[in-house]
Amino acid sequence: MPQRPRLLDLFCGAGGAAMGYHRAGFDVIGIDNKVQPNYPFEFVLADALEYPLKGFDVIHASPPCKPFTRMKHLRDAQGGRAMAPDLIEAVRCRLFGTIYVMENVPGAPLNSPITLCGSTFGLRVRRHRLFESSLLLVTPSSCQHKAQGRPVGVWSWGRWGHEIPNGGKSATSLADALDAMGVGWRMTRKEVSEAIPPAYTEYLGRQIISLIA
Repeated sequence: MPQRPRLLDLFCGAGGAAMGYHRAGFDVIGIDNKVQPNYPFEFVLADALEYPLKGFDVIHASPPCKPFTRMKHLRDAQGGRAMAPDLIEAVRCRLFGTIYVMENVPGAPLNSPITLCGSTFGLRVRRHRLFESSLLLVTPSSCQHKAQGRPVGVWSWGRWGHEIPNGGKSATSLADALDAMGVGWRMTRKEVSEAIPPAYTEYLGRQIISLIA
């Protein structure tokens, strides 16, 4: 069998992005500055801004999104604690000259990103996410919110099963949140609230492999 291309997963978290790339055909190594016991592939505890990039076919990076979330504005208004720094430009500079994908939330300053939504992939979450790439990636069909029905929220705050905006409800349990996201391995409530649905990166990964083959 041909060797699978290698992908480096920076700021890997619990592996939502990694699983999608693995399903698409990559061998994945995750890097994070915090121990990730639920990461489903090879993991290295290291600084994502310093770990060597040589030897990988593709780099994925999910720098902290908190500077751009709606929760940031709430915390700012309440005089809350300091948020994580904006690392997007630093990561972009570091990835210059590589084949890369960088992910973040709506509102983040990504260059010509495509937007993915859970409703497009038949998931019960919406979870809009932006993806910038050094490759020209194709956006799938637009969001299918009407066909999806009531969305499920998987945030780490609030009561299970409580009403959320857009006419939906939060997940009724951790198992329900994992199912709504298409996650089939162990995550904590906090981890699933921050994860990328694997369907997103499986979709991107299949495109990338076809372009670099």
